Amino acid sequence: MSSSLRTPFTPAVPVVAPKPFLLTPHQGEAARALLAHVSALPLTTADAQLLATVVTIRAARAGVGNLTGQDVRSLRLADPEGAVTAFAALGWQGYEALLGGDLVTPVGVIVPDLSGRPESALHFGKLMRSRVSGWTVRTLSAKPVKKTSTAARLAALFLAAHGPADEHGTLPAHLPDHCRAALPELLDKGFLRELDGDRYLLAEAVRHLSGMRPLPDVQPATRDEPEAEGPSWQEWKDRASVALRRHVEAVESCPECALSTARVSEAFMRKALPAQFGEKARTAYGVWAAKYPDQGPAAAESAAAFRALHGHGPSVKQLCKALGWGKMSRQLRIHVIRRLIVEGWLTNTDPVPWTLRPGKAAQAGTAAAAAPVAARRG
Repeated sequence: MSSSLRTPFTPAVPVVAPKPFLLTPHQGEAARALLAHVSALPLTTADAQLLATVVTIRAARAGVGNLTGQDVRSLRLADPEGAVTAFAALGWQGYEALLGGDLVTPVGVIVPDLSGRPESALHFGKLMRSRVSGWTVRTLSAKPVKKTSTAARLAALFLAAHGPADEHGTLPAHLPDHCRAALPELLDKGFLRELDGDRYLLAEAVRHLSGMRPLPDVQPATRDEPEAEGPSWQEWKDRASVALRRHVEAVESCPECALSTARVSEAFMRKALPAQFGEKARTAYGVWAAKYPDQGPAAAESAAAFRALHGHGPSVKQLCKALGWGKMSRQLRIHVIRRLIVEGWLTNTDPVPWTLRPGKAAQAGTAAAAAPVAARRG
């Protein structure tokens, strides 16, 4: 009696989407500038340099870095008191309050070199400072870094900022000596995939922390009809105005949306085409309007709330989804939002994506509601 052959069962391996990068290339440059600035300070210990990094990025705009005793404790410094008192040599002020027993009251550490003026050592915009600060926190709290020495955690910041996501990086020349000595820790803990002399490779688990993320290739629309090669995503951003680039980076780095670089670049770089609405779309709009009447105020309020949370406006799809309008075709979504724009409840900076915000009708309604209150107070 012959036995039949059976193919062994192989369980499916779930595909895990890569984590979105925390920094744009421009923000990566800012992170490297931050670390270069800290490494040049007359500080000799890893504890003092790591604490100075946290204070410096918080003080980058106005010259005052606010932190609490709990913030200092969370850094798990070997000698926190020594790190704080080392600030005296820098001419920083107000740090003494961090040595008390109060862990929750914010202490403003004054950093005279970072006054917020254009000529200051680090002149970051609001978004830039926020993104680099968030990247610092996320890097220091990454799983392969958490239980390492202070020198290793400081080294992780340097290596993440200077390391390409998918290629070998070179140790920065200004990497402190105690950080170099701690590099084997990062290799053992899985922060690094490879370490060979001055060359290193970030592990896959932390590639999203890279300050030198890869740029997407921009391919021609079709292979049959070759087109003149367009600008790369970085070249496109370099040509953009300051205001447009600030908006692009807000979308690209938004931790709430977590959009891929390819998705963002395609939305901004594609040629805007006028939307065509046929009888089918108009009929669908009539059905939608009957089911969801008077949606203008809710749409304006939702757009404002989205912008407050994300730092940029919602896309058409994001706004429709947030308002719970159910399954909608792309044409219907665009038609609905266009009508709300015409009615004044919403406005946008067409054709720039992710710019929806409350329109004049919503603003007028807010002003009208505030008028009786102001009259009573008067």
